[in-house]
Amino acid sequence: MDRISYPDARGPENTLLYAIGDVHGRLDLLAEMHAQIAADIMRVRPADWRIVHLGDYVDRGPDSRGVIEFLMRQTAMDGRNISLAGNHDIGFLDFLAEPQPDGLFALYGGVQTAQSYGVELDLADMVGFDESCRALAAAVPRSHVDFLRGLGRCASFGDFFFCHAGIRPGVALDAQDPLDLIWIRGDFHRHQELFPKVVVHGHTPVSEPEICANRVNLDTGAFASGRLSALVIDRQEKRLLTVEA
Repeated sequence: MDRISYPDARGPENTLLYAIGDVHGRLDLLAEMHAQIAADIMRVRPADWRIVHLGDYVDRGPDSRGVIEFLMRQTAMDGRNISLAGNHDIGFLDFLAEPQPDGLFALYGGVQTAQSYGVELDLADMVGFDESCRALAAAVPRSHVDFLRGLGRCASFGDFFFCHAGIRPGVALDAQDPLDLIWIRGDFHRHQELFPKVVVHGHTPVSEPEICANRVNLDTGAFASGRLSALVIDRQEKRLLTVEA
């Protein structure tokens, strides 16, 4: 099996790639990142381009609803915008289908997501919880649910493989468990050997983009740090874009 390292990895010959890390409700940062990317595309004038969003659009930050609407608009305007699923995005869907007061959504940022839809999620007692869950289900447009349900788990261009969390070492890229693609950490992070492609991911916050021989982590904790990071891949050239509040 061929394996490749980050310095040697190349993007497609005629396609400029952008990968954006975890957004978590920071519409302000996402909109500014897209403005920077648009300016970069105008400057470079590539034959083609793709923008790959690495998931976790909701929870923790102040405007999850706005982020979803922004991504829906961008995708409708140009299908070269690609949005992958993160564990928080799937957790939001799971909560809407079967609310749990002690699950991922309720305990790790879902309160802020509900607030972006005009609902105060009541975790104090089950009666209030049930009522607020019904209010949230009614407030979330069907189009938002459909968008989240349609999120892909991975994408591949050139020598790069994009997903939210990472991959299971020793498993072929086309045979990865969908849960690993949005949840894995330890086994993936500890793996030092090269993969068939360089994995570009988020999911685990770091203070600066983490560039390793076999992977790149772009989750710079936007909801707390006010910093959203992206990787630009122009054939063999790679560079970073960062926007800050």
